[in-house]
Order: sequence, then C-alpha cells, then structure tokens
Amino acid sequence: MVATSLLMSTTARLRSRRVHLQRRATASRAVRASLVSLAGLIGGPVINQAGEEVGRLVDIVARLYGTEAYPPVTGLVVRVGRRRAFLTAEAIDNVRAGRVELRSARLDLREYERRPGEVLLARDVLDHQLVDVDGLQVTRAADLYLAPVADRIVLVGVDVSLPTLLRRLGPRRWRTRPTPERVLDWEAIAPFAEDATTGPPDVRLRASRAALHRMRPADLADLLEDLGRTERQQLLDMLEPGHAADALEEMEPAELENLLRETGPAHAARLIEDMEPDEAVDALRDLHSGEREDLLSRMPTSDSQRLRRLLTHQEGTAGGAMTTRLVTARPDQTVAEVRVELAAQAEHRTEIDAVVVVDPEGGLIADIALFDLVVAEAGITIADLVDWLAQFGPPATVRTDTRLAEAAEQLVAARTSSLLVVDEHDRPVGRILADDVLDAVLPQRGRLHFRRILQ
Repeated sequence: MVATSLLMSTTARLRSRRVHLQRRATASRAVRASLVSLAGLIGGPVINQAGEEVGRLVDIVARLYGTEAYPPVTGLVVRVGRRRAFLTAEAIDNVRAGRVELRSARLDLREYERRPGEVLLARDVLDHQLVDVDGLQVTRAADLYLAPVADRIVLVGVDVSLPTLLRRLGPRRWRTRPTPERVLDWEAIAPFAEDATTGPPDVRLRASRAALHRMRPADLADLLEDLGRTERQQLLDMLEPGHAADALEEMEPAELENLLRETGPAHAARLIEDMEPDEAVDALRDLHSGEREDLLSRMPTSDSQRLRRLLTHQEGTAGGAMTTRLVTARPDQTVAEVRVELAAQAEHRTEIDAVVVVDPEGGLIADIALFDLVVAEAGITIADLVDWLAQFGPPATVRTDTRLAEAAEQLVAARTSSLLVVDEHDRPVGRILADDVLDAVLPQRGRLHFRRILQ
C-alpha cells in the first residue's frame, strides 16, 4: 500500500511538472516564432510612426522582480543626440529584429529614473551569471529574448550557448538572428541583479526563492561553489536559513571556508548555527581561532555551548566527528508514541537513522534502527521490541576518544549505518554516521554523504 502510494505520488509530480513545462511561454510556437534578440536591438534604431529615426537604443528596462513569471518591459533608454532619455512601454508599437517602432511621431522624452524592481537588461543581466534551475547549473547570459505576450513585450528566455556569444562578436546583421533551439525559458532562471534595483526583497526574490527551494542541498552546494563571490552571497540571501545551512553542509571544506570568510560575521554565525552539530564543528575547525571565537560569540548561548563542547574533542576521533542530534525513548513508551516524536524531527532526518532507548539515569539500553520501528506493531511497547531485538546482539558503540579508523572497522563489522558514541558511564552522547567516517578516512575522495544520496 505504501509503495503504491509513493508510486502514485511520484507519477503525479512528474505529470504536474510535464504540464508546467508545457505551459511555459517558450513552449508556444507563436512565441518562439516571434523571439527578438536583445543583443540585436542594442545600438539599433528607434523609429517613430513617420518612419523617422529618433534615436538609438541604449538599453531596455524591465520589471525583473515583480509578481509576473515573465518580466514585462516597462520602457526604453534611448540616446537622442547627446542626451539619454526614457520612453515608457506605452510608446512602443512593435519590436522587430534590430529595431524598435514607436506608436507616435511625437515623443515625451524624460530623464530615466530607476524604479523599484526594475533593471536594465543589457547592463544588469546580459553577460551576468544566472542559475538554470532546471539544468541545475550556473550559466551566463549570452543573449536575452523578448516576445509579445498578452499585448505587451516581456522577457521570455535566455540563450547561454557559445555560438550565440560568438554571433555577437560578428557583423551586426548576425546579432539580430535568434536561435530558438538554444533558449532557456525565463521561468527556469534565477537571476542575480538584486543589487541593481531597490525593490522590496520579499517581492523581487519571490520567484527565485520558489525555484531554488525545489533544488536539493547537494545541487545548491554545487551552484555555490561555481558562483562568483557577489553572486554567491546573493544566492545565500535568496535561501531560507535552514535550506542554506543544508547546502553548506554539502560543500567542499575549502569552498565552505572561503564562503564563511566572505559572509558577514552575523550571517555566517546564523548559517553555522542552523547546520547539524557535526557539520558545524567541521566548519569551525577550519577557521582561525579568532574567527571561530567571533562566530561562536554571536550565537545563542545554548548553541555556542554545545558546539564548544564538541570542539573540545580531538579531531580525528569519534567525539570530534559525532552529531549530538539524538532521539531517545523510554522502555514504557509505545512504538506509536515514538513514531510521533520522530515525525517532529523531520527536518533533521539526514542525521537520524535510529532511536536510542535509555533508562531513567540516561544509561544505554538499546539502539533501534528506524526500519525496525517502521515494521513493528504500533501498539507494542519499546521494551517488547528491545526484547525481540536482543537476539541480534548489543548495539554497536564507540567511545568519544576512539580513532575514526577504528570506528570505520567497527562500522563495517556491525553492518550498520551509524555508531553510538558513549561516555565512560555508557551514556549516549552522540552518534557518528557512516558518511562522516568515510569523509574522514578517505579525504582524497571529497565529501560522499551516502545517506543523503540514498535518501
């Protein structure tokens, strides 16, 4: 029944995604046939109704961070003689390859003043880094495409191909030729032009945040590593703190170290605070002592104290690599009650693969894998389940000072995905997960994070 539900859910999501893609503007033949290259327009003539040239196009203004999926053109910046003037979108009659046609021979020329949410497409977006959310990659806009949609001119797509970039270096007649087969739909793009507009953050980042939120942390980590310094900070600002912390956990240590140094101390402290304890400690160890102390001093006392305790453990030991995120249960609880407590910890699911059963003094009784909790009857007590699991032997444990190489051997011998870390009184103090052991003993292979991949 569960498998059937999962299959139906997956099928529904794929169908929804297929429908969503079909509704995109660039999926329309009419739109693709009417694409106009921005690169071909810039520097081209602006023609009035009488067919006279009134000036040359300098740039196109669009409301990039409004509520629309496709940014509407709101005006033109035109060079008239030695003056730069602004024409509103209402003055535009048509946009053709290499030229803009106006509705009237009379012009109301005014100085251009940037309004909230607006950007200059050629200056702020063309040749700048973008995130292709569908392709999960950082790319650069070689050209932007406009098209008439619902009685207005809108930005519908971006071309990131090398041939298009080379086309722009050739004769002007080449620049006006759009290449629809290379167009990425704008709805799949997260741009980085926030510094070019004064629009409210909650408005201008709405679309980008929604698209980025659908990406996996590992994919976001790849993007963060590929972006330039400015764009990387802008991407972090687009993400919710918890989502950003998940992505940072997947980054290569050297890249994460650079990112934290680039980020303001208050923001960096918040990011580390939201990371899982073991990942946060790894990040803090890579910083200089002064930098580390500065970040810890900016965190809530409870969080900084927990991380300071973990930092006292020697690097390369179980205590230095463990997470303190434990879910505990009492023998008298039912399986159903423990499942409810697990559900409340859903945001930490990548750090939890078992439930620790403890006595009233906090001593270790058993370590129950999540699979065993799933297949057990909901009404039985944890004590009953522990009695049944006793036939498979005691839980696999290590001490805080156990070397990671030894922990790796125990992990293989126990055929489990994690090891409990206990103190000298056999009280659970943390858990070391398989990928943390592998990251430590196989550093040349980079960060593996098997549990996240399998998830």
